[in-house]
Amino acid sequence: MLNFKCIDDLRDFFVKAFPQAKLAEDFTISTEKCPPGMNGDITLNCFRLAKPLKSSPDKIAGAAVEMLNSHEDVAQAEKVKAFVNVTLTAAAIHRSSLGDIDALLNAVVLPETKRKKIVIEYSAPNTNKPQHLGHVRNNTLGMSLAALLARVGHDVKPINLVNDRGIHICKSMLAYQRLGNGITPENSGIKGDHLVGKFYVKYNNLLNEELTELKKAKPELADKSNEDLFLETELGQATQKMLQDWENNDPAVRELWLKMNKWVFAGFDETYRRMGIKFDHTYLESNTYLLGKDLISQGVDNGIFTPRADGAIIAELGKLGEKVVLRSDGTSVYITQDIGTTLKKYEDYQPDEQIWVVGDEQIFHFKVLFAILKKMGYDWADNLFHLAYGMVNLPSGKMKSREGTVVDADDLFENMVELAKKSTLERCGEDIPEDIDERSEIIGMGALKFMLLKFNPKTTMMFDPEASVKFEGDTGPYVQYACARISSIERKAAAQGIKLTDNLDWSLADSEAEKSLSATAFLYPQVLQLAAERKDCSVLVNYLLDLAKAFNRFYRECPVLISENSAAVRDIRLAICHRVRMVLADGLKTLTIGIPKAM
Repeated sequence: MLNFKCIDDLRDFFVKAFPQAKLAEDFTISTEKCPPGMNGDITLNCFRLAKPLKSSPDKIAGAAVEMLNSHEDVAQAEKVKAFVNVTLTAAAIHRSSLGDIDALLNAVVLPETKRKKIVIEYSAPNTNKPQHLGHVRNNTLGMSLAALLARVGHDVKPINLVNDRGIHICKSMLAYQRLGNGITPENSGIKGDHLVGKFYVKYNNLLNEELTELKKAKPELADKSNEDLFLETELGQATQKMLQDWENNDPAVRELWLKMNKWVFAGFDETYRRMGIKFDHTYLESNTYLLGKDLISQGVDNGIFTPRADGAIIAELGKLGEKVVLRSDGTSVYITQDIGTTLKKYEDYQPDEQIWVVGDEQIFHFKVLFAILKKMGYDWADNLFHLAYGMVNLPSGKMKSREGTVVDADDLFENMVELAKKSTLERCGEDIPEDIDERSEIIGMGALKFMLLKFNPKTTMMFDPEASVKFEGDTGPYVQYACARISSIERKAAAQGIKLTDNLDWSLADSEAEKSLSATAFLYPQVLQLAAERKDCSVLVNYLLDLAKAFNRFYRECPVLISENSAAVRDIRLAICHRVRMVLADGLKTLTIGIPKAM
């Protein structure tokens, strides 16, 4: 981890001052940005050092203050209880952070011994309908976490598991079989996943009509749930028959299934391309749903699973209770497939860790899955992680959905890009840029991702499209605009014949705004590694907001290209701008967010 020289020297001082600690060679000292309202640039928390140094926090703080106040890079070190607030010289701050920008960006990467091979599974759509707002949050969390983990040095394998079989798929197939009249994406101009989704909606409408008529004809069934009455309907029976035919490889059913799934996959590919998503591998449930059955049978022979009196096979999981892993008729349940698929992924990739990005309604399911795999004796089952996330909602009336029930992903994208275009045109006035469509796409999609990542994944959040595209406030466009503003400064400098130089006297950049900006930039590697450790991109999002705010304060208080500046001051401020843009751009790229050339 990159550190200020005075802190590295403090570490060496502690080795000698506290010999009883016998500190390991990899012992490091971490610092934090000094809290607002307190004197200092960085803070040293000595409570955290008490255990490794085998001494009291107060004694450690006293020794640190004495040593730091004699260091050439320190203007002042002050003890506040067991904390040490350190004011660094301007040269020390800039030299350590922006002085060697390549070193700062390279410091993001973890030591080789801490890097892992990680499989991350996300998206997991069904092929009976298009993706919706919930998928957009899932996709955004998954793709950004994969990029973040890769940025700090892990070998990341993003994969998808598509639910392309089952009763819900047969519903859209049956409706198309009866009502399709030969319509296709090509002859209708309708995106494939949307076309199939329309027939899924038609199916449910027909089923509800039939259920209503059934309850009218048989009042004694009025209290029964629609699920209980499913097989009492002609439509339900026909759907169940289609599923059985599919499982028996009926040629006509299989042909229809392949055709409609092909349409949906083509539609999904468009959605993924627009988000910038690429998977290393896509598993299909039609290929994996039988995985696990043999494992369960072996587990019965080995005493891991137990036959129940009714013929079902169960796993006894202590506090988690009893879980059926095979039904009494020998058919699989979801957990059966997941057991097999998890083992399949392990065999395919030999990962050190597996991550699932799945909504928080499945928390118990994954606890059970992980417990079963541990019960089966897989050592790697300790390295399985469920990234649970909360729901995302839109303000009422802000956006119409295609079918009136859920917000379609593609409609949301179009809405975001139109809002971004409107906002951009308001700023441009009559001078409409030639790249307005490309610019709007980058801003709109960036605003969407940024806002979905701004909150801890566990948070159930309200997403306001109009608020998210504002150029002011805690938004993606606010950070993108900081990059665009710096690019504008660099273009103006180039037009004036001013070139970037490394021959800089950093001590001249001694204003509070300049020092604060460099000190914030210095935290970048620490922030990325913390975000990766927590598997939480919101840590990086909020850091980028802080850095953009620090830059905008600098921009207001420290003009760059004005005649009153000496050439030395001008060159330093231009260098600060350029290097801050590199950090902001690296952070946005890590979040899979693009940057327009201008805004």
